[in-house]
Amino acid sequence: MSLKLSILGCDSAIPTINKHQTAQLLNVNERFFLIDCGENTQIQLRKFELSFQRIHHIFISHLHGDHYFGLIGLITSMHLLGRKKELHVYAHAALKEIINIQLSVSKIDLNFPLFFHVIPEDSEIVLFKDDSIEISNILLNHTISCSGFIFKELKYDRKIVKENVEKYNIPYDKIIDIRKGFDYIKENGDIISNNLLTTENTPAKSYAFCSDTRFFSNIISKIRGVDVLYHEATFCHDLKERAYETGHSTTKDAATIAKEANVKRLIIGHYSKRYSDLNQLLLESREVFSNTFLSQSGDLIDFNSI
Repeated sequence: MSLKLSILGCDSAIPTINKHQTAQLLNVNERFFLIDCGENTQIQLRKFELSFQRIHHIFISHLHGDHYFGLIGLITSMHLLGRKKELHVYAHAALKEIINIQLSVSKIDLNFPLFFHVIPEDSEIVLFKDDSIEISNILLNHTISCSGFIFKELKYDRKIVKENVEKYNIPYDKIIDIRKGFDYIKENGDIISNNLLTTENTPAKSYAFCSDTRFFSNIISKIRGVDVLYHEATFCHDLKERAYETGHSTTKDAATIAKEANVKRLIIGHYSKRYSDLNQLLLESREVFSNTFLSQSGDLIDFNSI
């Protein structure tokens, strides 16, 4: 399976010409999931030649403007371009009212079905699941209700060897059991070993997106071992008191979470505008967790290369 993450924006509250607010696009086998939608998201999608008409699921972590102010513009553009396919938005309850008011006062009757799915403020659930991916929310510790998201690739335990399945005339209705590792028993009692019919599958990939949050050790067990962790790191660690007051994390907070959770790669973002040189954030994070990288607009992360 193909799993790729595009960084559209990675800065904090106030956008500038060259710095854009939080937005990411996760490509799962050419299915697109948008994560947060700060201002200018649709422009960034165009800039990096990513079709927003192929986005069918949007996940909003919380209702601070730098994480969702781009949503009404994106929805309106989809409408003006003649979209017909349904769109699903996953967010805290108030966002439905906000978007509906904006559409109502503009007298916009969307060409396409728009569905809202409520993210609980005090519990964690599976938000979306199909044959290839499962998406859940995780509670964070911000100044308002805020959730991160975990994206887990779903795979069968074993990979079918097509030529041998055909050779031994394995019935189609037995394929699921074969993929789970069972041998095939013929009507005469002969056993076809699973090792002849399958090979070991590549490990499933996973991604954890931790939006605005204070240092919150509760998430460690929930994100343990993920391939890539995005965790905000708004401040250097000398401003840890400021970080706590504003509901944010420092470089060392993010790196400590990554280290304790034994993730493979940490990507930091949501940088305060006070830092013109982001390398100081990177170097400080790497003191705790060496495999840390800065997120920057335009980055493309291919999970198969990790």
